[in-house]
Amino acid sequence: MNRRAYLDWLRGIAVLIMIEAHTIDSWTLVSERERVPFGYAIILGGFGAPIFLFLAGVAIALAAGGRLRKGASADGAAAATRRRGWQIFGLAFLFRLQSWVLSGGAPLLTLLKVDILNIMGLAMAGAATLWGLARRDLWRAALLACAAAALAMLTPIVRATPWIAALPGPVESYLRPHPGLTTFTLFPWAGFLFAGGALGVWLDRARAPEAERQIVLALALGGPAVAIASYAASFLPPIYAQTNFWTSSPTFFFLRLGVLLCAVPIAFALSGAFRLVSEPLEYFGRASFFVYWIHVEMVYGVLSAAIHKRLTLEQALIAFAIFSAFLFGVAKAKDGIVSTWRRGRGRLKPDGTVVRSP
Repeated sequence: MNRRAYLDWLRGIAVLIMIEAHTIDSWTLVSERERVPFGYAIILGGFGAPIFLFLAGVAIALAAGGRLRKGASADGAAAATRRRGWQIFGLAFLFRLQSWVLSGGAPLLTLLKVDILNIMGLAMAGAATLWGLARRDLWRAALLACAAAALAMLTPIVRATPWIAALPGPVESYLRPHPGLTTFTLFPWAGFLFAGGALGVWLDRARAPEAERQIVLALALGGPAVAIASYAASFLPPIYAQTNFWTSSPTFFFLRLGVLLCAVPIAFALSGAFRLVSEPLEYFGRASFFVYWIHVEMVYGVLSAAIHKRLTLEQALIAFAIFSAFLFGVAKAKDGIVSTWRRGRGRLKPDGTVVRSP
């Protein structure tokens, strides 16, 4: 799969949004949380996870298509992509184990808490399976898009279904929020990944720059249309008896999806300009998993305990900027150490390419 720099650029933006959301949440004084700017900061922070899930969907479709062109069968390409999803799912539990060890006394049940990596891993495996079920790109994109819509539309129903309460808490927490065990749920969050998969299939068909530009133009027109239509629909009477606009409403899902579709052409247009800014953003995007892994405990754990809920909003924003620069430096240092180690083992060529073992 050839890397598309503008997707890395957009993922880099998501990294900054993620860091902003966590630092503002953890470090801002309680008395500052009634301010209007804090509310806007939280709304912005809410777009980090949808972008990550959406781009993960794009990436798995591009990866599966790339394997197909290299000679793998459709079943083989789907299986290899599905394995990556299960790897991410497994790493989610390793991440919770790390958090439990560093917390120094958290309940054992927190090891089963459902976070974004759990949802991402399962959704990747599911999207790869759907990709493999179809044999034509049109049907692959349609299947993934329908799955995304179904997850959104079923969310209020799943959250109101009584029999789900009979499931064990760690299982229920994958379907709907469960006290103490849920940060994200499959309904509707996995829908963003499936929607990204549909776009990834479309992008994978673009063999020439002009074809890709046409897709980006279509997104520039279609994204605002989806967002505006969803916003307008939010004023209509709800079709579900029980729903919360900010959590379980399909309208809010499609509103955010419209924003994500708009973000792709914006990234396409801006990533090639202002290289002084774009190159660090693209690097942050490529290092997103590492940054996610190390920053959560730094923000919420003992390392920053002295400033937990003790900064004004302005101070927290300054701290966010400083912390982001620190994380960038840590990621660079990590890559430098890895490159030196690989070069020492003869696994890295002077041009930076890795020598694969036979």
